[in-house]
Amino acid sequence: MLEAILFYILAAVLLGMGLLVITRTNPIASALAMVAAFAALAALYALLSASLVAIIQILVYAGGIMVLMIFVIMLLNLHPDDLKPMRAKGWVVVLALTGVWGVVLAPVALIFFPAGSQPPAPLAEGFGGIFSVGEKMFSDYLFPFEMLSLVLLTAIVGALVLSKRKL
Repeated sequence: MLEAILFYILAAVLLGMGLLVITRTNPIASALAMVAAFAALAALYALLSASLVAIIQILVYAGGIMVLMIFVIMLLNLHPDDLKPMRAKGWVVVLALTGVWGVVLAPVALIFFPAGSQPPAPLAEGFGGIFSVGEKMFSDYLFPFEMLSLVLLTAIVGALVLSKRKL
């Protein structure tokens, strides 16, 4: 019962922060709302006993990716005059929400009411644990992991070069 209450609270926080991300005109406020949304998502992962995914969510997204996004926002050096308020018509919002609910509820209905499906096979012992993920990442997927770090480094250097050109 407590898990269900926590789930609904965290889901409401996640949806609220997601709405704040897309409705704020100030990019820093939007980025901070995204950090809160990432934290709520990590808490949902922890509630599902997926501790590795929750930790990675905090470290990678709420930590690293958001630092890069705030770094880029600060390099853009936007003034309040550059930011125009967003306006949406009521019927557009209703149509968009109806479409989103249709897209969300159709797969949920197929999951809960399958036609002639079999139960999923049980997972192997240690599946998704820290040891098994670390072993795969640093053995089979070491090269893509290092290439991703080089791509991020290139993006940071490119942002610095572009920002210094304006000075």
